[in-house]
Amino acid sequence: MFGHLPIRKIFYAASVVSMATVAAISHFYPVARWAYLGVIPLIGLGIQDICQTRHAINRNFPVIGRLRFLMESVRPEINQYFVESDIDGTPFNRVKRSNIYQRAKKELNTHPFGTKKNVYEVGYEWLNHSLSPKMPGQDATRVSIGGPDCEKPYRASVFNISAMSYGALSKNAILALNKGAKAGNFAHNTGEGGLSPYHLEGGGDLIWQIGTGYFSCRKIDGTFSDEIFAEKAAHEAVKMIEIKLSQGAKPGHGGILPKEKITPEIASIRLVEMGKDVVSPPAHTAFNSPVGLVEFIGKLRRLSGGKPVGFKLCLGSPHEFLAICKAMLQTQIYPDFITVDGGEGGTGAAPLEFSDSVGTPLNDALAFVHNALVGFNIRDRIRVIASGKISTGFDIIAKLAMGADMCNSARGMMFALGCIQALQCHANTCPTGVATQNPDLVKGLVVEHKWLRVKNFHEATIHNFLELLGAAGFNAPNELGPSHIQRRISATQVRSLAEIYNYIEPGSLLGDAIPHAFREAMQLAHPESFSAASKPALRLIND
Repeated sequence: MFGHLPIRKIFYAASVVSMATVAAISHFYPVARWAYLGVIPLIGLGIQDICQTRHAINRNFPVIGRLRFLMESVRPEINQYFVESDIDGTPFNRVKRSNIYQRAKKELNTHPFGTKKNVYEVGYEWLNHSLSPKMPGQDATRVSIGGPDCEKPYRASVFNISAMSYGALSKNAILALNKGAKAGNFAHNTGEGGLSPYHLEGGGDLIWQIGTGYFSCRKIDGTFSDEIFAEKAAHEAVKMIEIKLSQGAKPGHGGILPKEKITPEIASIRLVEMGKDVVSPPAHTAFNSPVGLVEFIGKLRRLSGGKPVGFKLCLGSPHEFLAICKAMLQTQIYPDFITVDGGEGGTGAAPLEFSDSVGTPLNDALAFVHNALVGFNIRDRIRVIASGKISTGFDIIAKLAMGADMCNSARGMMFALGCIQALQCHANTCPTGVATQNPDLVKGLVVEHKWLRVKNFHEATIHNFLELLGAAGFNAPNELGPSHIQRRISATQVRSLAEIYNYIEPGSLLGDAIPHAFREAMQLAHPESFSAASKPALRLIND
């Protein structure tokens, strides 16, 4: 509630006024000097909060910020089994979030009294373990990205920072994320807001995301610029290029940066006007068909000097993705990777209806995309990245078992920075300095402390991923399969993900015997258009 106020300045003014008031009253009533015993310690406490660099809340809100830690100290007893919900309604366990904080701070990474989940609740998932566990090495945490047409393949971590733009996040947050990525040897996705100096300053590996606004590589009219792109793609730090078609939090809607968060620097980076909300177009202007998309992929690969190029999407109409696959076969141009963003993904600003009710959830989308690539016999050429509420070693295991090659995390990385889910991202009043451009609040996030927490979180999560992989009896992620993850579908029934998602055989979309679940979408898919090729015949209710 105080995010828009310069609390540090108010504290200084209040301190001076308090001391002056006590001094004035003491002149007439000497006994009032005893008030110094209350005023001076509070002022000292506030100065200590402002000078320390570890806790952004205390730094930004001297004295009163300590109330948060007081409440946290009793919260486990009061809310031991309380489960909060994110904006999209999906439960996000407070214990899970606390565990991220612990890992980021390198505190004890265990908890007492067994599972915090109800193992008989519908939707509960678990990993089948082996009585012959293994000890996989660090090679199991790296993934090579780059197909036959890629001249500069990249060996990525299995767990990386998902897309978050400078503008949506503060410069200190971007710097801390990037320095953490550098120290931990993993990649940092820039988000669609452009390639900023703060992405480059930390020296971490970058996945440069190109959205519909073409920020950092656009002409003055907002269209894509070959020359500017080629110049910036040549940066050594840029390891991969990602074309954003849509994102989970607001698929079918352009990115949003409220005008309250636009500074002159951000406006110059994005080539946009001050004083107006920046809303990216919902669709690209550089192409308008599946064939156009894959040709654009080939173009960016050439302009970047042969770096891996792929695209990100939240799955919508199935026939559109199948049309892209058909375009790949027709042109023989293939992306090096595809990022699948679940409809449950987060963002700093989006219309509620889009966050809640548009876009395929990650598990369903991931299974479909993997199946489609397998069905067209092109899965081995393309890496699949999963993104959407992934923050633990088990999350990674589950998505890799379903068909992903690697995972991205935004929410988990923000928690590592100190995000407390104040839900003020869109209002420029984030109290921890993570998602704001208010300089008084940004100061609270001290880069030299927070980058280490990002590195620690990644390191601990990767460690747990390897332990789980070994516990299942495997040395490498490619030994995992959907049959190794079980899900409760009722109080008395359990199915493996292989049974739930019905994985298809290689090449089964190339012949006449198309699997039933794909037949209608295959008929509608055409490589020359995202629109349906023809309307399907109406089916009888009893069919």
